[in-house]
Amino acid sequence: MDIITRSIQDSIAAKQQILNHPAMLDTIRRVAEVMVDALRDGKRILWCGNGGSAADAQHLAAELSGRFYYDRPPLNSEAMHCNTSYLTAVANDYGYDLIYSRMIDGACKPGDVLVGISTSGNSKNICNAFVKAKELGVITVAMTGEKGGAMKQHADYLLNVPSTDTPRIQEAHIMLGHIICEIVEATLFPRV
Repeated sequence: MDIITRSIQDSIAAKQQILNHPAMLDTIRRVAEVMVDALRDGKRILWCGNGGSAADAQHLAAELSGRFYYDRPPLNSEAMHCNTSYLTAVANDYGYDLIYSRMIDGACKPGDVLVGISTSGNSKNICNAFVKAKELGVITVAMTGEKGGAMKQHADYLLNVPSTDTPRIQEAHIMLGHIICEIVEATLFPRV
């Protein structure tokens, strides 16, 4: 079997496992409902990650703040790492492990939603953000790989993709994020 065929089959297999996991499907629905409730209450959806997961966080934040399937008003959704001056200043002055928790401390209110994306679930800066978020009454959603890592213990909602293969986990994270964004958009702005 060549790399192309194997990669596609592995991606399908990870997604098939999600499809056959009723508890995860229920969690996807509940996360979308939590986001809808937060946005209706004037709260924010914040996203964070590192590397490829930061790119995914930015992508998914933009689906809500810009548009997804159709024109509608923007939603209060932002990826936390886009201010590079803040990011580099805090990383330099306090350490990279605190880049997200300091922003949470300064910007979040109870009822906001924080989505942390990490294939391992062990990203220290995201774990620290989740700890600070819980202190402030912010709802936490962890998107991880199979084991959930350290983020699992700090998450209100866990979407742990049943895989240990980083690219397959990231592909599934985007799929899950797109599903959530579609539900949020359709619920808040139903087409007539």
